[in-house]
Amino acid sequence: MKTAVHFLLVLGSLLHVTIRAQELSSDVTELALKNADFAMSLYREIASASDDNVFFSPLCDGQPERIPDLFQKLQEAATKNEALQFDQAAALFVRQQLEVETAFSDLIKKYFGADVNKVDFANAQASKTAINDYVKSKTGGKVMEVVGTVDPQTALMLISSVFFQGNWALPFSTSSSPEERFFINKYKIIQVPMMFNSDKYYLAYDPTVKMGALKLPYQGGVAMLVLLPDKDVDYTSVDEVLTGERFLGWIKRLKKTKLEVQLPRFSLEQSYALKAVLSDLGIYNVSESADLSGVSKEPNLSLSEMIHKAKIEVKESGTATAETDLNTLSAPPRLIFNRPFLFVIYHEATNSPLFMGRVIDPTKK
Repeated sequence: MKTAVHFLLVLGSLLHVTIRAQELSSDVTELALKNADFAMSLYREIASASDDNVFFSPLCDGQPERIPDLFQKLQEAATKNEALQFDQAAALFVRQQLEVETAFSDLIKKYFGADVNKVDFANAQASKTAINDYVKSKTGGKVMEVVGTVDPQTALMLISSVFFQGNWALPFSTSSSPEERFFINKYKIIQVPMMFNSDKYYLAYDPTVKMGALKLPYQGGVAMLVLLPDKDVDYTSVDEVLTGERFLGWIKRLKKTKLEVQLPRFSLEQSYALKAVLSDLGIYNVSESADLSGVSKEPNLSLSEMIHKAKIEVKESGTATAETDLNTLSAPPRLIFNRPFLFVIYHEATNSPLFMGRVIDPTKK
């Protein structure tokens, strides 16, 4: 079954959980720490392909023999609460005539909550509709079209999708989010709704990268670390140096300070074909010669594609307090995210990245 477990690594990499702020085992913590470094590697690979907005849910890496048990522990710790909306769908779609090993189907259902669905890939339109309808149903209509075209020769297609929206622990003011300037670059300036809040935040600065890091906590044990390069620093220079070690270092350096924060309201929805990306990173063996005998007894079986789509909405959500301290003699420093920035949404108890993104143009998805 070891070959099936290797394939489970691929499947498990696209399934993600939101975890309670509770004590976790050392094995789960170890997996989460490994996830941080791989998440940064995957981000660099995806971000380097274009100058567009980026948003995805990163992979989890670990030793193949231990991944299922670790993911089961994460699933047991997972929760959906009123503060965090986390809707996901994950499935392996297989050719209608393909007989999948029962042991494999049971494993991915037990450890990853994923389905195995048969579709008629020879009928491209029907299979496209079936896949998109499945995702739409699983995410409550939050994520719609995951696949646009389907190759009739497809045997196996791995699909994952996720929608995230959270309530801020320190909500932005709901009374006003005025249109303000956002500098995409020195030649292009746009107007965007800019959210505002004044409170005590955790902030760090990295002089080697020339970048600030601001922690925006959500309710429910999850936080967003927003990375803002200095005005004279291109965002690509931050992209290039992202590592798990740096990410964890920024979190450790955070210090509480009174701060005014302005962040653009934005919504991102991005889709990626990951088979080639993962092969380029050398993480998974998804070549034509990969041994998938644990999945099915059919010879010469290969994974056609892995599609991942992620969506996030960032707005003023939460119960806004919007208090003003009349005893303050001078206004606190103001941090304005009015130029391209990066962000990592992570589970605070383990510092495990759940989502990563880059905002170049807040008006585009």
